[in-house]
Amino acid sequence: MTDTADTPRVLTVRPTAQEYAWTFGGVPPVARIAPGTVLDVFTEDCFGGRVRTADDLVSRVCEFPYVNPQTGPFHVEGAEPGDTLAVHFVSVEPRRDWAASTTVPLFGALTATHATAALHPPLPEAVWIWELDRERRLCRFTARDSDHTLTLPMEPMHGTVGVAPANLEARSALVPDAHGGNMDTPEMRAGVTCYLGVNVEGALFSLGDGHARQGEGETCGVAVETAMHTVVIVELLKGVATPWPRIESDTHLISTGSARPLEDAFRISQLDLVQWLARDFGLSELDAYQFVTQAVESPLANVCDSNYTCVAKLRKEWLPPAEVHGGLHAELRRRAAALR
Repeated sequence: MTDTADTPRVLTVRPTAQEYAWTFGGVPPVARIAPGTVLDVFTEDCFGGRVRTADDLVSRVCEFPYVNPQTGPFHVEGAEPGDTLAVHFVSVEPRRDWAASTTVPLFGALTATHATAALHPPLPEAVWIWELDRERRLCRFTARDSDHTLTLPMEPMHGTVGVAPANLEARSALVPDAHGGNMDTPEMRAGVTCYLGVNVEGALFSLGDGHARQGEGETCGVAVETAMHTVVIVELLKGVATPWPRIESDTHLISTGSARPLEDAFRISQLDLVQWLARDFGLSELDAYQFVTQAVESPLANVCDSNYTCVAKLRKEWLPPAEVHGGLHAELRRRAAALR
């Protein structure tokens, strides 16, 4: 940890294989940090780095429930229930020149699952190794059953970001809910600020599940999974409640909702956005409801996890002049630029 009058506090964390967390809640913190600290961290991929070739089937190399390792948790000094943690993503960069994606039996949106039982057999297990061109910011897909290779732009993101849940719960790192967790939204990328409601003393913030890119919905259940080098700034908003994870970018306000069925996840995200506008922009709930209905964008985050996640996003340019959280996102953007 470095801390001088002229530089921000920076904590560098490179976990060993034994130092990852597998749940949100129920895990002691790896460090205590003050608000304003810059975390410079390594996160492992959802397979713990074990899926490296097309022969490394998840059922052979991974041991459930020890999947989706998280870096953390971090105890944020002064954080109490009813506060909000603000996590600004300064940079999210793949640490490897390759990434893995898979099909996993009884997992994904287009197959029978444990929750959606069917008589037909599960889809076969398979692995695709993606080539990452980090300099050109490209992800190359090589088909298994033909000679096709296809290229997509690299769009690094974190699938899993969260704090300890309320009510003494410990939740698997595979589960998204009001505490955050495995939301798998492509919105969680460099340049955004994520707001998380604090449920326990210290918040106990963790992150992981880096994706070189992911389509909306994460249909097969697995993105382009890779290890990440990520830098975030962690701030604290005292006395500000955030019922569901929210994200602010330079252009949008974004609410999330996680639940099953999918309609309930949609309703949660839309209601949260309506109530956000009513709280911070002086609109009545009915006026906000009408405006959101005509202006909202509603991409899916995931339709494969233990809970599904929907997103509701609204362009800031269409809103009345107002500063969300006193302009904290813009201030964190300024601090992030100063780090480069």
